[in-house]
Amino acid sequence: MGSVVIPHLPTGWHVDQAIITEEDRLVVIRFGRDWDPDCMRQDEILYKIADRVKNFAVIYVCDIDQVPDFKQMYELYDTVTLMFFFRNKHMMCDFGTGNNNKLNWVLEDKQELVDILETIYKGAKKGRGLVVSPKDYSTRYRY
Repeated sequence: MGSVVIPHLPTGWHVDQAIITEEDRLVVIRFGRDWDPDCMRQDEILYKIADRVKNFAVIYVCDIDQVPDFKQMYELYDTVTLMFFFRNKHMMCDFGTGNNNKLNWVLEDKQELVDILETIYKGAKKGRGLVVSPKDYSTRYRY
């Protein structure tokens, strides 16, 4: 249900326009394949939080098979990847995983995702290009 309702970006041009034209909100793009089970689960979570974050974030989905140039440029090799942009600038977030460019796993907790988006948005408004996630997702805490 989620990926049907969330706006799709069918081409690289549409992805660029979504990133360039949004002035006041964080642009969240889920790159992946619509038929992938992980993407479906992530899309469902994104759909459920979309109304809660609509004042500071806009959410899109993009099939990586339709945008091969972005696939290489952003190294989109995972099944599901969330990337964040603010005023035509790629926003990075330190999740404690070593990869600050993107969130590349399914985040099931709605409140955690809202907190991450809020943190990135607040940092972006202050002019920061890299923010620290409210929760550390490194493996050292998973026993």
